[in-house]
Amino acid sequence: MEIVRVVDLSREITAETVVYPGDPVPHIAQHATIAKDGFNLVSIRMGSQSGTHVDAPFHFDDDTEKIDEVPLDRFVGRGVLLHCDGVGARERITLDSVRTGAESARAGDIILVHTGWARHYGEPVYFDNPFLDAGLVSFLLDRGVRTIGLDALNIDETPDDTHPGEGFPAHHLIAKVGGVICENLCNLESIDFADPLVSLLPMRFVGIDGAPVRAVAMETR
Repeated sequence: MEIVRVVDLSREITAETVVYPGDPVPHIAQHATIAKDGFNLVSIRMGSQSGTHVDAPFHFDDDTEKIDEVPLDRFVGRGVLLHCDGVGARERITLDSVRTGAESARAGDIILVHTGWARHYGEPVYFDNPFLDAGLVSFLLDRGVRTIGLDALNIDETPDDTHPGEGFPAHHLIAKVGGVICENLCNLESIDFADPLVSLLPMRFVGIDGAPVRAVAMETR
């Protein structure tokens, strides 16, 4: 197998990285410099759900796997894109809206939901993300899918003062079967080739709920 092209699907981590409301804002500070210490080194402080990241089942269920316990094959696999670019703020993405792509999914696939909402990154409306209907999630899980990602802040509706949300049903469904969620993806429109090899491998933190990733899609031949 030869890797022809690598598409970066990841957000940058800076002090301006968009975080879920109430989450820690990344803080990056110079700890050592070549001029003073002979080498460069920075101190990094951020939340486990910063930037493009994966949720372990433990994020929503104390009795399930933490990020270091999730089998690595949950993070690497054939990517299947579900195209629903053009959905509106807080719009529910149903099975009927992506049925053709969803019906092509099989066990071991990584589902990438292309909502187009990534274009609003850094804007207030980014927090009014479209979200996955529980029926769609259940359909994918029944087909053996265990990893689902999207190019928005949250796979569920993001609650606020005027929108209480529904209690994160997609998160709970995926956690119940030991699945993985990836949020804050970008550049999904650049995957213009069939059967991308997707990697969402997280940092190997121990005993926590999730981790940032350098998400990529690879064209192979």
